[in-house]
Amino acid sequence: MTVRLPAPDGTLRTYEPRPEPFRAADGTAFTSRTVFSAAHVVADPYADVSPDSPAAVDWDATLAFRRHLWAQGLGIAEAMDTAQRGMGLDWAGAAELIRRSAAEAKAVGGRLACGVGTDQLTGGSLADIRAAYEEQLAVVEESGAQAILMASRALAATATGPEDYQEIYGHLLRQSAEPVVLHWLGPMFDPALEGYWGSADLDTATEVFLQVIAAHPDKVDGIKISLLDAGREIALRRRLPAGVRCYTGDDFHYPELIAGDERGFSHALLGIFDPLAPLAAEAVRHLDTGDVSGFRQLLDPTVELSRHLFQTPTRFYKTGVVLLAWLAGHQSHFSMLGGLQSARSLPHLARAYELADGLGLFPDPGLAENRMKTLLTLYGVQQ
Repeated sequence: MTVRLPAPDGTLRTYEPRPEPFRAADGTAFTSRTVFSAAHVVADPYADVSPDSPAAVDWDATLAFRRHLWAQGLGIAEAMDTAQRGMGLDWAGAAELIRRSAAEAKAVGGRLACGVGTDQLTGGSLADIRAAYEEQLAVVEESGAQAILMASRALAATATGPEDYQEIYGHLLRQSAEPVVLHWLGPMFDPALEGYWGSADLDTATEVFLQVIAAHPDKVDGIKISLLDAGREIALRRRLPAGVRCYTGDDFHYPELIAGDERGFSHALLGIFDPLAPLAAEAVRHLDTGDVSGFRQLLDPTVELSRHLFQTPTRFYKTGVVLLAWLAGHQSHFSMLGGLQSARSLPHLARAYELADGLGLFPDPGLAENRMKTLLTLYGVQQ
């Protein structure tokens, strides 16, 4: 069997799918790294909604996918940007997602951390922003999940300097019941976050970020940094107070950052570990035995797929993630909240299929092939 795939230049090429999938071991817990997969949500394809409507989620399929991730041994980072937070998933939908996922985590013994933001706001003062963060923090803490303090578009738009960030984050850290993860999401993931921490200069912003952590080290479990700059992450990682972890969010350089060096390593909180879950989990188990070479041999070949999915404009990486979930059989359709299945071109999706298939990511290669052919036919590509 072969598939005719479109190239960016408009030509068609013949691809022969891999006959056998990658086979991972059972999902035992990790011992050397803490690893979270930021998980996508499954839209309800039968809901009569528009891109501006409240989120219509297929809860059964969404929770089933979370059970799949926990079964691999991964933790889940819930209600983050991978779940289309701020790009189709509103706060009401996110709050329900948090509560449902927390109940499921308790039932199966899965680890869960959830995003806390201010996306119920369209604007407002610093007091409004603080209150919005507090509302969301309360929902997460009441659910029993760990909190991830996400970057706020409203704060980026309202803050007049570093002191506003220090005041807001200091207030939240003082009142948090348990240590949180601080999330620095770069503008490549969300252009509205340009100049976060009070400066467009990343060196200056880094100093403010470190000052916030240094003032409350007992309330910071770790940081999640998503700047797609491995050197900057390593430099920041080495300056963290003792006991504060670095969770890489770098979907371009994660193998070397997780493997680390003689001066330390990064844990992981990655959107790419949504489609890579079985393979990524197997790689981390090699690290658990001290087999860095085996870890890199498994994970290094995945970077080409990750760089493809996260290519500019990076914020649309979720489209490729959901495509691969559909092709892998984790959901019955390729539709997304807000209609974002249309955010990537057909050649982009075709290349994502080819790269994922080459890694053996589809448990049933025949199903993936048939579904990809269906999509191609919909676009007018004759097989």
